[in-house]
Amino acid sequence: MVRAIMHGCNGHMGQVITGLIKEDADIEIVAGIDLADCRDNGYPVYTNIEDCDVKADVIIDFASAKATDALLAYGKKRGIPMVLCTTGLTDAQLAAVEEASREVAVLKSANMSLGVNMLLKLLKEAANILAPAGFDIEIVEKHHNRKVDAPSGTALALADSINESLGNVYEYKFDRSQTREKREKKEIGISAVRGGTIVGDHDVIFAGTDEVVTFSHTAYSRAIFGKGAVQAAKFLAGKPAGYYQMSHVIDAQS
Repeated sequence: MVRAIMHGCNGHMGQVITGLIKEDADIEIVAGIDLADCRDNGYPVYTNIEDCDVKADVIIDFASAKATDALLAYGKKRGIPMVLCTTGLTDAQLAAVEEASREVAVLKSANMSLGVNMLLKLLKEAANILAPAGFDIEIVEKHHNRKVDAPSGTALALADSINESLGNVYEYKFDRSQTREKREKKEIGISAVRGGTIVGDHDVIFAGTDEVVTFSHTAYSRAIFGKGAVQAAKFLAGKPAGYYQMSHVIDAQS
């Protein structure tokens, strides 16, 4: 059985994953990390990650970007593979994730949903057909009013997937309010909406002359992200050092 540490165990996603793992015979949570030790989770909770000396095969991270630096140091020091689901990381932190992957297995994904990761693949094919035909590309993401980072990590991942397939020649446009100018051909507009209890909604719009093609993904429950994280944790346990993605998890199950 895979032994997991839940980083951010008392947050919403930490609790979702705790519930999912209780029903999974192949994995168990042996410890949790959270600034707030306010719940009886059935496993020990540490408010300081360095105090956690429980043996584990993998760490599942759904916490705050502010806690990422300490997590990476902990994972490297103890050689524990890490599934990183926290979004809003700085460029310096993303570089630190890359560096950590040289010493320990790291799986980083902005979105753990199977549907979103399938969408990433589909967008590559669509971009290669529609962009050369002059279609403009826009991404609109919508989330609940408690989400603090914008645009979402998933929106950026969708944009990156498109841009990579087109040779990384597109620039991202996050705000048009400060300029009065015609839209550039090689730009991807990214807009963020925050309101209510929207779990996660992403539209990728290819707007051409007299026709529009839209790819959409809607999450009705955060459980889809938790399920993906659990599958990723079971996949990553025991893996050698390296940078892994959800596509590796999907390929292993196919």
